[in-house]
Amino acid sequence: MSCPTETLRALAAARITHVVGIPDNTSAPLFDALGDHPSITLVTATREGEAIAVAAGLWLGGAAPLIVIQNTGLLESGDSLRGTASRMGAAVPMLITGRGYAKMAKAGITPDEPRTRAFLTRPDVDTTAPLTEPTLDAWGIPFERCEEEEYAAATILRAIESARTEERPTAAIIACPLN
Repeated sequence: MSCPTETLRALAAARITHVVGIPDNTSAPLFDALGDHPSITLVTATREGEAIAVAAGLWLGGAAPLIVIQNTGLLESGDSLRGTASRMGAAVPMLITGRGYAKMAKAGITPDEPRTRAFLTRPDVDTTAPLTEPTLDAWGIPFERCEEEEYAAATILRAIESARTEERPTAAIIACPLN
């Protein structure tokens, strides 16, 4: 996997001070590159809910953190996101890597597919992807999805700016490699 150079530049330009999260196959190169970054501190968490609470605490202390988790972990982190970051109005952007989107596209379906029993039990569908966006909607988290690598860094920057402008958590769902 290559170093996500554009993403690193974008995070530094946006004055992100900490990346808090748990690496997965998509974000692992970013975590590797942050290990010795001169201006961004990497904080790994044991659970996604913990990452959100730590980032909210950093924000409360004046830092500018970015949460990096996979969408499977997003589904685990609901109470931390609802009860901590959203409740505090914490301007913490999230980079959510999108497991299941490629598999869904390969099956010829979109995230807007009705979530019926027949759909959710299809063996060719990873249900993480079709549940991610409705979950963010239910929790009142603005988000944008990116499925093209060349636009990943710009999508992340918009989520960071949106979190700061709206003073609440926002998300960039990155369903492609980070560049």
